[in-house]
Amino acid sequence: MELALFDLDNTLLSGDSDHGWSQFLIEEGVLDRALYEQRNDEFFAQYKAGTLDIYEYVAFHMTALGRYPREQLDSWHRRFMSKKIKPMITRKSRALVAQHQVRGTLSAVVTATNSFVTSPIAAELAVPHLLATEAEEIDGRFTGRVKGTPCFREGKIKRVEQFLSERGMSFESFSKSYFYSDSLND
Repeated sequence: MELALFDLDNTLLSGDSDHGWSQFLIEEGVLDRALYEQRNDEFFAQYKAGTLDIYEYVAFHMTALGRYPREQLDSWHRRFMSKKIKPMITRKSRALVAQHQVRGTLSAVVTATNSFVTSPIAAELAVPHLLATEAEEIDGRFTGRVKGTPCFREGKIKRVEQFLSERGMSFESFSKSYFYSDSLND
């Protein structure tokens, strides 16, 4: 059996879903452009430089979303998928995922971006497993805190090891392993 682990942003997508989600909310008038656009760009620059504090980042983004009921967030996310995400999914990405599916490869998206943003994207790509940063949610509202180990940098390795262990597997269980990535954060 083979293992394929796919980073999402700038790997399976030709862009960044987390940054795109914030920009989408700014464009929709949900988030204040003056406050959020600059801060969103600062966080994105920190991510690219390898200096991002994942807890600070999740707190900034998810606390703002906590003001809205889940039904409203889900409605915005459906528009986000149509307007921003689907155009970022290339035929090459779909073909790569399909190639692994045909071979029976155990496949997962492994991303630092939170599962609220990425779960519908993984489903659209037909990748059966998602390992993402989990944002705490209480009574249908995001708190701004991370739940469990963030799926970021070393946390990605820990989360993958947990995922495999839950299946009675380890990296040594596979004849071949693939990891598709674009970033030093992976």
